[in-house]
Amino acid sequence: MTNKKRPTVYLTRKLPDLVETRMRELFEAELNIEDAPRTEAELLAAMQRVDVLVPTVTDRITASMIEQAGPQLKLIASFSNGIDHIDVDAAARKGITVTNTPNVLTEDSADMTMALVLAVPRRLVEGTRVLANGSDDWRGWSPTWMLGRRLSGKRIGIVGMGRIGTAVARRAKAFGLSIHYHNRKRVSPATEAELEATYWDSLDQMLARVDIVSVNCPSTPATYHLISARRLALMQPTSYIVNTARGDIIDEAAMIECLRQGKIAGAGLDVFENEPAVNPKLIKLAKEGRVVLLPHMSSATIEGRIDMGDKVIINIRAFYDGHRPPNRVLPGRA
Repeated sequence: MTNKKRPTVYLTRKLPDLVETRMRELFEAELNIEDAPRTEAELLAAMQRVDVLVPTVTDRITASMIEQAGPQLKLIASFSNGIDHIDVDAAARKGITVTNTPNVLTEDSADMTMALVLAVPRRLVEGTRVLANGSDDWRGWSPTWMLGRRLSGKRIGIVGMGRIGTAVARRAKAFGLSIHYHNRKRVSPATEAELEATYWDSLDQMLARVDIVSVNCPSTPATYHLISARRLALMQPTSYIVNTARGDIIDEAAMIECLRQGKIAGAGLDVFENEPAVNPKLIKLAKEGRVVLLPHMSSATIEGRIDMGDKVIINIRAFYDGHRPPNRVLPGRA
């Protein structure tokens, strides 16, 4: 790219300093130092003048916005693994390439999933709150106080056995959990043997039999409310559900009712159906110790964010060097 005009690159959010510095060295990069979420009007104005848009999962890039984009916009290099926030088909029709940053957040997301699998049945947040509120609330050890549920020997049902789901399974197995999973396709015999995993082609059948449900599938039209009110009703009253994937995969209102009525024992959530808004009923349940809530931070590690930035840079450089970006997202596969 030395002798070529440097592309103008618009970053919608603040990225790690190391990533932003490298982008400034390579491109005409416009930064968002304040990290203020961009409005639709601001995003559209950028799309009408820059060469490359670098959105994140919080930026909705709709078909209407893409239709109004200027002819110079040729690449949407998303700083994300998921691309459900971009209308990839509309971009393809407009001749705009879309890329993402896959295979970076697997271990980080699996770590946080396992943290929630531990935190909910063992009541970790409730225990922390007792001491954080002052030691006067703690009368000392008691044989019947703060009793939770043992993990070892329980069954975990993983919904979506892709890279993250498989990484969760490996961690869960190390904690003595029996691995069950539902996926569009069965994993390889070698992976099943390694994990001693049981495959269920029927999600309904699996949900009725496991003690912990971990949601790890992508958000697509087919997975919207995949964990529906009907399916939530199949779960055991002693079971827990953990979601670090996308909020709209679970019917949140139905889950709240199940929790309030004691039809499921608890939930650990890192994502929400209408985030950044969080249902006040969920916050109330959290204060009651029924759920553990995290602010969409399962992928939030310094190493992960830098790796994501590196992939964005590689995709942009490949595109403007005349090569196919390594992480191009094809229409119809979003």
